[in-house]
Amino acid sequence: MNATVDADICTGCGLCPSLCPEVFELNDDGIAEVIATPVPSDAEDSCRQAAESCPVDAISIEQG
Repeated sequence: MNATVDADICTGCGLCPSLCPEVFELNDDGIAEVIATPVPSDAEDSCRQAAESCPVDAISIEQG
């Protein structure tokens, strides 16, 4: 599984790193970024939850 963040629409709310700190963090500009590719198997559920919870749908998940 791979996750991506669309930096153009991310609002930097901080929800994704709070739900899945193994995969997401806020960069120096306050925008979320992926720090683990591929997503560790033990973080897949929390990564999906972060993607589903994103208020602006900035997170995409691809299986593979």
